[in-house]
Amino acid sequence: MADRTRRWPVISALGVVQILAWGSTYYLPAVMAEPIARDTGWPLAWIVGGLSLGLLVAAVVSPRVGSVIQARGGRPVLALAALLLAAGLTVLGLSPTLPVFLAGWLILGVGMGCGLYDPAYATLGRLYRAEARSAITALTLVGGFASTVCWPLTAFLVAQVGWRGTCFAYAGLHMTVTLPLVLALIPPAPPPAVVTTGQGAPVVPLTDWQVRAFLLMAGVLVLGGTIMALVSVHLLTLLQARGVTLATAVAYGGLIGPSQVAARLIEIANRGRHHPLWTLTAAFALVACGLLLLASHESVIGLALMIYGAGNGVYSIARGTVPLVLFGPDQYAGLVGRLARPALVAQAIAPPLGAFLLERIGPDALWGLLALLAAINLGLIGGLWRLKGAAQNRPGCGTTR
Repeated sequence: MADRTRRWPVISALGVVQILAWGSTYYLPAVMAEPIARDTGWPLAWIVGGLSLGLLVAAVVSPRVGSVIQARGGRPVLALAALLLAAGLTVLGLSPTLPVFLAGWLILGVGMGCGLYDPAYATLGRLYRAEARSAITALTLVGGFASTVCWPLTAFLVAQVGWRGTCFAYAGLHMTVTLPLVLALIPPAPPPAVVTTGQGAPVVPLTDWQVRAFLLMAGVLVLGGTIMALVSVHLLTLLQARGVTLATAVAYGGLIGPSQVAARLIEIANRGRHHPLWTLTAAFALVACGLLLLASHESVIGLALMIYGAGNGVYSIARGTVPLVLFGPDQYAGLVGRLARPALVAQAIAPPLGAFLLERIGPDALWGLLALLAAINLGLIGGLWRLKGAAQNRPGCGTTR
């Protein structure tokens, strides 16, 4: 197991990697979509749809990525992610036509599947095994600054060098910052404890209760990804439909980030004294409460978004730590890759689905639907609690306190 003294360099390196990976992919269209449309005349829906295409590709490759990390560790996968992200961004910057632009997102999708949170969680799980929980929590704190850092950086770059130059700049950052950090500071993983096949993919036997827990956890991630993607993409539209001006809506949206960080700091201060299922339960209790307030009370928008943001912040931690304790470190990397697929598909589908629902049922009903989805997720989490209780006294169940 990697030396404890190396944890903070590893976590810090992964944090920078996450900021640049998220900032140059997931958060890129929010700032660049309109400048691209103005410059090229391409339809805005197709430009934004590039991200959905990338997420679908990430969903396709995620199980294989998890298997490779299980067998070989995360260092080579994260290094490949840096190369793929740089290549995809270069294609975007050079794209003369919309099909070439979308082809760039196909490459970025593979890079996202190799380099966003799930591969980073799997990397920490392989390095630190059962003790990875605190490292995962710390990583989410650093990575949570991706939009805070990269939205202003992207806006500045677009103003200075245009959207194509911005793509090239981010490609350069991946080659000169991300790749060297991975190669210099992410140590090789120890040999896997799980038996592997001839192709190097780990054989991950699941007990009956673990199969049920896997399905429940996949459901939690699908609903969670749907809610978070809908809110992040359509928040300003939903608030403006309530009569809020654009400037005020942006100010309200700015409350989410600090709330996420504050909640993560509280989780870090707790030092893992409770089971991660408590973190997951608290996350969706807060998300459901915030969305219910947004659906029913127009006078408490700021408070509601702070509550929602706090839940969103600790959800990012729980989605990495709950599988670790439910399934154990020997199976963790492979299972994280398999769990990522349905969640990424949900995140890809949610934005266009949200736009459709906004037209058909209206913003008020959509707020109510989001609150209902969060309540359903609490029910799925209750199922995880019941499975944990039933399995707690069984040998080899992989759960901890």
